[in-house]
Amino acid sequence: MIVRGATADDAEALAAIYGHHVLHGFGTFEEEPPSPAEMESRRAAIAGRGLPYVVAEEAGRVLGFAYAAPFRPRQAYRYTLEDSVYIAPDVIGKGVGRAALSAVIAECEALGIRQLVAVIGDSGNAASIGLHRALGFVDAGVGKSFGFKHGRWVDIVWMQKSLNGGDQTTPDTPGVRLSGS
Repeated sequence: MIVRGATADDAEALAAIYGHHVLHGFGTFEEEPPSPAEMESRRAAIAGRGLPYVVAEEAGRVLGFAYAAPFRPRQAYRYTLEDSVYIAPDVIGKGVGRAALSAVIAECEALGIRQLVAVIGDSGNAASIGLHRALGFVDAGVGKSFGFKHGRWVDIVWMQKSLNGGDQTTPDTPGVRLSGS
């Protein structure tokens, strides 16, 4: 398995993987799968900011993807990013998520990011919660019944990982440029 930067050529695979989770899971609160063109637009917007967006691939097949996007648009959040990770259903639990998210974490550290946040759909999402814990994220809270999907109320689980010393020192990089500053 290799982890590499996602490209426009990955749009179909990104849409297929994410679409499965939209239709069958609670990890995202979207209810209609985005098209490959929309997934490419989203990927390009994140990559265009210089932020990590990676795919894990084996034998030419994209098995999963992960990225880090701005947490909120206000400039004071410039040292905090939110990660996302989605894996093809037939390879969940086989190290794909760990490989992809580890690459994103390393790139966030290189950018001088201080906090990486996971907002995980569904407090019963053991795979994502376990992955984040295994990579050093700590629990930051649960939002009860924040969404309604597939006929039931769904929680969100907040997790967080400090990078580059977190809040122990003043940042020495400019952070991510955000709108709304």
